[in-house]
Amino acid sequence: MKEIYVAATTTGGLEDQVSSVFGRAPTFTVVEVENGKILGASVMDNPFQNVAGGAGIRAAQLIAEKRPRAVFAGNFGPNVSEILAGIGIDMVPVSGITVRQAVEDYLAGKLEPFVPSQMPFGRGMGGRWGGFPGAGPAFPGSETEDVASLRERLSRLERELSEVKRKLAELKGGE
Repeated sequence: MKEIYVAATTTGGLEDQVSSVFGRAPTFTVVEVENGKILGASVMDNPFQNVAGGAGIRAAQLIAEKRPRAVFAGNFGPNVSEILAGIGIDMVPVSGITVRQAVEDYLAGKLEPFVPSQMPFGRGMGGRWGGFPGAGPAFPGSETEDVASLRERLSRLERELSEVKRKLAELKGGE
């Protein structure tokens, strides 16, 4: 049996929504899966949701100790992706659907993990490069950087959408 950790928006559980953020999600739904099926789920509070800095790194370290098959969230920062990818945990970018739907889609091959080289780089939600206490003052971001980051994300999502459309057309052609 393997576990999948899903960042959730509120109290967690299979019917909660997948959070758009990883490190500051209030809870993680721990979904037990085997042979392509959901066997059960439990909820783990995120003790790092409200820390001043380094929430993503700390949450990633906590989850990495559990060695799940995959972790789901809308976005993973570069430090989080380095920790999780470093030990072979799949990071699956998804949000706006229920935990149950996300896990079912993943098990059915409809959602694919990010390869770390595809991850956008930038600051975590804590606003610090490095994201840990003592990392120094918050990096003075600019509106131009935020726009560039959003454009990069849009470009990545457009490529991803194009790939999904291609796969869908390929599957429809085989019917």
